Amino acid sequence: MEITAVESVVRGDAHFVAVHTSSGLVGVGQSACWGYPGAVHAVVETFRPYLLGADPNRIEHHWHHLYRMGPFRGSVLTAAVSAIDLALWDLLGKRLEVPVWQLLGGRVRDRIRLHLLLPGTGAQALAEQAAAAVADGFTAVKFDPLPANYGDLSLARLVAETEATTAAVRDTVGPDVDLLIELHRKLTPLQAEAVVPAVGRLHPLLVEDPIQIDSVSSQAEVTRRALGVPMANGERLHTIWEFKELLAQGGAQYVRPDLGLAGGISHARKIAALAESYHAAVVSHNCLGPLLTMASVQLDTAIPNFVTQEYSPLDDTLADGPARACVRRQGGFLPVPEAPGLGVTLDLSDETPLDLTGRPLTRIPYRADGSVAYAV
Repeated sequence: MEITAVESVVRGDAHFVAVHTSSGLVGVGQSACWGYPGAVHAVVETFRPYLLGADPNRIEHHWHHLYRMGPFRGSVLTAAVSAIDLALWDLLGKRLEVPVWQLLGGRVRDRIRLHLLLPGTGAQALAEQAAAAVADGFTAVKFDPLPANYGDLSLARLVAETEATTAAVRDTVGPDVDLLIELHRKLTPLQAEAVVPAVGRLHPLLVEDPIQIDSVSSQAEVTRRALGVPMANGERLHTIWEFKELLAQGGAQYVRPDLGLAGGISHARKIAALAESYHAAVVSHNCLGPLLTMASVQLDTAIPNFVTQEYSPLDDTLADGPARACVRRQGGFLPVPEAPGLGVTLDLSDETPLDLTGRPLTRIPYRADGSVAYAV
């Protein structure tokens, strides 16, 4: 069996690949660099001459060849490698007629716990959405409690409003539901030093990405100074080498690799093993629809340090879309998939652009003085 064609398509802010083989089997993958899908597509195009005629079963070899073809690194490159890697694992599972998790050592759990991403802002909206999620069977929810005008508030007001919003959700769902607090890289390190302990008093499962991800050392320092609040980082990191530095400098925490960005299954399983050596847990990042959800579930099923899988309402919305999963959500859980490969069918014939993020890149927050709020 050899690779006969590599399809790479951009549909709005979504990027998919399909790897065809001489046996007729087709493996599918998706990247997660949603800001620049056209750039990822261009990188996959440069991969094609190498991949055509290659043995698709040499997954680890192809990963290293593609990653080391040029002396460059970054999210666009690893996203392209991720998409191809997922497609090759999908192919291998289909060829052997087993789900990918079977190839990773077999399952260590019988179902996959989910936490639902809440899209609302403000205490009332988030409390109502959290209550609805719990009524639907979810045992964990994730949300951003920062006020919309966070960039223009005094520190005291920022802390008070963020804590009040988090408290409203906690009061609504009670102590039996885990809260995952997403701060979306909006704070300075000194703001984080005040905000994180405030929400920490409400016993969240984790607090994620309080500061910008430009420096691994800075992220690790915030984790060390979090006063016992469990921290999560890594959705914008790309390699085991970055995760190694994060863990070595910041200690045990929740790691958040995205399988469409951090090297696919081949690399994410190494990140999970690395985290395990630090007694750190894996909560993979995921918000771009069913294909990446199913890829994440393959890993979740086979690793011992999985805690909960990120799940977007988009997965329900796109359940009958171009990428269709072989399993459907059952309350706050997904059953372990039994279909061969990733357990996804992908229809690339529909050229309708997808909107997976709902956010044009040009629409970012500014402070009242006209400066970019993210530039902290």
